Amino acid sequence: MITLIQGNPWVWVGVLDPGENEQFLGQRYEDEDISFIPTFLEKEEAVECLKHLTPGGEKKYEVQAIQYEELIRDAGKHGFMIFILNGAGEILEKIAP
Repeated sequence: MITLIQGNPWVWVGVLDPGENEQFLGQRYEDEDISFIPTFLEKEEAVECLKHLTPGGEKKYEVQAIQYEELIRDAGKHGFMIFILNGAGEILEKIAP
């Protein structure tokens, strides 16, 4: 697959409980046993798509920017893949840290 991420750019993710016990908004494909963090190249795409994803319970979330290398490091440490999505939720790239 073509690598959409070059260098260490800022990317956009959902963050649960902003300002408190912050953590990335992760998702899970139960059938394939894959946990991933939905990641976006543009803030507007993140805002549009994350409206349709499940944050779990009554948790609050917001869209925040993070540097790609930091996201990859944290995702790998916790067993998550990175899925680069567009605003419609289509997977553009799957990245295993």
